[in-house]
Amino acid sequence: MPSLDITSLLREFITLFVVIDPIGSLPVFYFAVAGVPAALHWKIAVRAVLVASGVLLAFLAVGQVLMDTLGLRLGSFQIAGGIILFLFALTMIFGDSKPAREIEEAERDHMAGAVFPLAMPSIASPGAMLAIVILTDNNRNSIPDQMVTAVMLLAVLASTLVLLLLAGRLRRLIGLTGTSIISRVMGIILATVAVDNVLGGFEAVGLISLAQPEGVVLEIEG
Repeated sequence: MPSLDITSLLREFITLFVVIDPIGSLPVFYFAVAGVPAALHWKIAVRAVLVASGVLLAFLAVGQVLMDTLGLRLGSFQIAGGIILFLFALTMIFGDSKPAREIEEAERDHMAGAVFPLAMPSIASPGAMLAIVILTDNNRNSIPDQMVTAVMLLAVLASTLVLLLLAGRLRRLIGLTGTSIISRVMGIILATVAVDNVLGGFEAVGLISLAQPEGVVLEIEG
């Protein structure tokens, strides 16, 4: 039977929400629909979320198989993944915001639309792909547990779709400055998740032993 305790579900939802960053994708959506009739905006939003869903669900299904094929240990993967997520978080906090980088890249390549840069790399970001693989580790989680993670992923993607459909109203409410601030706050949360994941990797390979903390702790785990 899958683990359905509220703490674990909340932890997974928050982790996926942070790495996917639906709010941070709003400016990318505004760029993607620039010059597009307002009546078609909802189609772009739906298409982008569907493409991102397919990509992330594919990583959920085959990411662990790829890791096993390469003979990688989970602890090593957790450490490497935590370091990458931490560097990604630093760019969210100190560097150009996620939307700013992606919009600049899209303008440079003269490509705009639902697939690029909105579905990838904004919604289905490298950080999200990495988190999905770690959250659905076959060595620790049964198929039902992984299905629960898939449901959490779909819930975050559904919230992303709702935000994109409400993009016009949200733009007037928080503006681009508000979006940038929220993206940086999420970067801080992601940095905490990354450090906790590195510690979990050290424990998995036997380098350290961690006492179980009390209360809710943000940690990438299934």
